[in-house]
Amino acid sequence: MAEPTRSDLTTPVGTRRRRLFRIDDESIGEAAETVARFFGTGRYLMWQTVVVVVWIALNLGGFWWNWDPYPFILLNLAFSTQAAYAAPLILLAQNRQEDRDKVTLAADRRRDELTKADTEFLARELARVRLNLGDTVTRDYLRRELDDMRSLMGRIEAKLDDATADDYQAPEDLHEPIQGDLSDKQAKR
Repeated sequence: MAEPTRSDLTTPVGTRRRRLFRIDDESIGEAAETVARFFGTGRYLMWQTVVVVVWIALNLGGFWWNWDPYPFILLNLAFSTQAAYAAPLILLAQNRQEDRDKVTLAADRRRDELTKADTEFLARELARVRLNLGDTVTRDYLRRELDDMRSLMGRIEAKLDDATADDYQAPEDLHEPIQGDLSDKQAKR
């Protein structure tokens, strides 16, 4: 018989409790980022300054509805409450930004690895093409060879002309032509 499977002792076995409402971490994170962005603006600082000045003016002005006397305990409580919520919201927004940065960094690393692999492949291909081109005839090489062939052919033709001239012309034929020589040869023919 197979032994019944036991759950891992490091993970607690718990029952799912019904919750009254469901908290979506993503929407809370987006709201935290929105609030953190607003806290970092000059508009927020301006409005906060206006509220504080009006608060102090109304409480020091001697109005009959003086709800927060001089030490302004209620104003300090409001600032403490605002700071108590602002700090975690800003930290949550920073954590979300760090998560996005990690994803971006991982994508950049993958892209860099692909680029490096492509570059190495292209370098290998370029080296292979250069090696293959080393075996082919280039235009300059072909020109040099043709020029060498022309000069060689010219020397051969000159030697053939010299040899032909030596065979067909005897030294006695190499005198200055005279006017009568030409007519004599034509008459003999």
